[in-house]
Amino acid sequence: MDGTIDEFALIDRLVGRLRDMDGEDPVLIGIGDDAAVIRHPEGMDLLVTTDTVVENIHFAKSTMDYPDVGYKAIAVSISDIAAMGGRPQSVVLAFTVPTSLPIAALESIYDGIDEVCRRYQCRVVGGNLARCEGPLTITSTVTGVVPHQTAVLRSGAKPGDVIFVTGDVGSSSAGLAFLQGNVPMPGDDAVFLTVRHRRPNPQVFAGEVLREAGATSLNDISDGLASELNEIAKASQVRLRVEADRLPIAPAVRNFARKSGKDSLSFAWYGGEDYQLVGTAPSFAFARALARCQSAGVQLTQIGRVESGDGVVADVDGRLEVLSPGGFNHFRD
Repeated sequence: MDGTIDEFALIDRLVGRLRDMDGEDPVLIGIGDDAAVIRHPEGMDLLVTTDTVVENIHFAKSTMDYPDVGYKAIAVSISDIAAMGGRPQSVVLAFTVPTSLPIAALESIYDGIDEVCRRYQCRVVGGNLARCEGPLTITSTVTGVVPHQTAVLRSGAKPGDVIFVTGDVGSSSAGLAFLQGNVPMPGDDAVFLTVRHRRPNPQVFAGEVLREAGATSLNDISDGLASELNEIAKASQVRLRVEADRLPIAPAVRNFARKSGKDSLSFAWYGGEDYQLVGTAPSFAFARALARCQSAGVQLTQIGRVESGDGVVADVDGRLEVLSPGGFNHFRD
């Protein structure tokens, strides 16, 4: 970090890379005062979530460019808002920046932040910047709104409900394995896997559609599908029965798994960082959401049913297996 620029000049320089939002802006006072002032829409509940990404834990320079780091740091929190059926509204950032990090790198991170904020129509309204010896960390706090008392929780699944996922699963972790390894892949597959890992797409539209249709539970796939399914089962006190052959696994993931001698199901169950949504809904609500998602080009797939009982079981090639949480856990050896 260039010692010739002070904290406030650096903040001004970084904020200058953030463009204004289009359309109605709920932010009355943004960056530049002690706190932001945000208009709270009538009839809406406030959603708040926070995440920290740490260099060499959540990302590495060998697999992520700096704009990707900025984009993903915010996307992971936007995904939490989507999992409640809400819409993101504002972002607060806290950085610890190594003295060795060039200012140009920090500016590139902000370019990625600007891109994801513009895509999902939420605005950076403040934060904090501190210098450290390392590593680089980014903490994002994202607020959102959802109509009063309609937030979709993990605890509402009922026996007989359909289990579903948006998009495809296992692509991000397969992408990371591809970027870390030396397995040659065709151009289209290589691009697909790289983009899926570096630039996840939080399912805000699908979350709103599912909430409006009557979904009974939602969870975003951050730590792996197996982990998220178990969280829903535990919170709802039900058993989830999943059919493995219904999982939407992209052809590029299957191709990479075959070439690398890995199991594509392992990427889907335990890979994580897909930032898709998994949840439950009555059959009629799922059908309603499916029609709306298909008309918008959003993939929505039924993968099982909710039963009485507890835990998660998977039907794999005609065998019923208990599906343990697995996935990434910061405090598990």
